[in-house]
Amino acid sequence: MQTRRQFLQQTATAAALAAFAPASRAAGSGISLGFSLYGMKTVPLDEALRTCAEIGYRNVELALNPGFPTEPKLLSADARKNLRSRLVSLRLDVSALMLNLSLTANDDAHAKNLDALKAAAQLAQDLALQQPIAETVLGGKPAEWDNIKDRMAEHLQSWAAVAATGKLTLAVKAHVGSAVNSPERLLWLVGKANSPAVKVAYDYSHFQLAGVPLADSLKALLPQTRFIHLKDATGDAKKFQFLLPGEGKTDYAAYFKLLKQLGYNGPAVVEVSGQIFNKPGYDPIAAAKKCFAVLSAALTAK
Repeated sequence: MQTRRQFLQQTATAAALAAFAPASRAAGSGISLGFSLYGMKTVPLDEALRTCAEIGYRNVELALNPGFPTEPKLLSADARKNLRSRLVSLRLDVSALMLNLSLTANDDAHAKNLDALKAAAQLAQDLALQQPIAETVLGGKPAEWDNIKDRMAEHLQSWAAVAATGKLTLAVKAHVGSAVNSPERLLWLVGKANSPAVKVAYDYSHFQLAGVPLADSLKALLPQTRFIHLKDATGDAKKFQFLLPGEGKTDYAAYFKLLKQLGYNGPAVVEVSGQIFNKPGYDPIAAAKKCFAVLSAALTAK
């Protein structure tokens, strides 16, 4: 028989969950600094969440890629309930669910990509995410664009249908080494999808390597942008190295000022590249702290 105390505890928990569903603060409340757990693969999930909250991040991106702690097939029903409660207790939003999919896949791989999107939608539902975002790159090589763009568009339309059914926003991202490597190509592809479920994930580092000015790329893409990745880079489109925010030439105070002027409200999330976290000696906790110090100062700069 349920005691009065148990009833009150359950009622309080339910009220807290209802009042603070993850991702509720990401939209409409300015720029929300976050950290992608893509850069914390080796850190136990609870420790990663607690560390991000203690550092001062307001959101985290969950990496759903194979081998990561939040790969959907690794999360039981109880694990999902515990994750939802932990996010609430730490007052952390989930800014996005990271998927690394490819629009150039063959039919079998394309079917698996659709299943991955369905799994992401189910996880978003289980975590009670409001306006959930699934973020992904798009695959292919720059020189292949003219030959594969129509097939990519066809596949993206299928992705869009699954995302819409699952109440996901699919934020697609240009990459300097991929077929979609420019604002123009990204906007063409999003236009071909012709779906409110398909928007843009913006990452200036890829356009910087291609020599595209920050203001030009932002003005072109921000109307369609629902999610931002932050990192630096050095080199050019042919040979490059990604860096942590603050280790390159990006002026983040100017970057954030421009975002505010253009009216962006949403997550701005540190992405630590595999070029960095696969190096010997990489310290994910130190990296998260270093990035927050740089970005929080830039965000509050006058």
